[in-house]
Amino acid sequence: MSEPTVADATNRIYESLQADNADIDVHIATLKAALTRAGLNEALFDPAKLVQNNRSGRKRMQAYFRQRGVLVKFSAS
Repeated sequence: MSEPTVADATNRIYESLQADNADIDVHIATLKAALTRAGLNEALFDPAKLVQNNRSGRKRMQAYFRQRGVLVKFSAS
């Protein structure tokens, strides 16, 4: 079985956010490992796909991910 790519891990996080954060910590760890394998230091998310697409929701997401070692940036939509 191959390791998930950054895109796969990001999609799983979107799915987890839609499912009321089910297994979010597992998905964040998977994303962190995928970022490391890809040589990247931050994850890029589309704010249109977020459940709470407002400033407060984005800042909360950034803080939660940062505590788990993943820097989050948002694409311009």
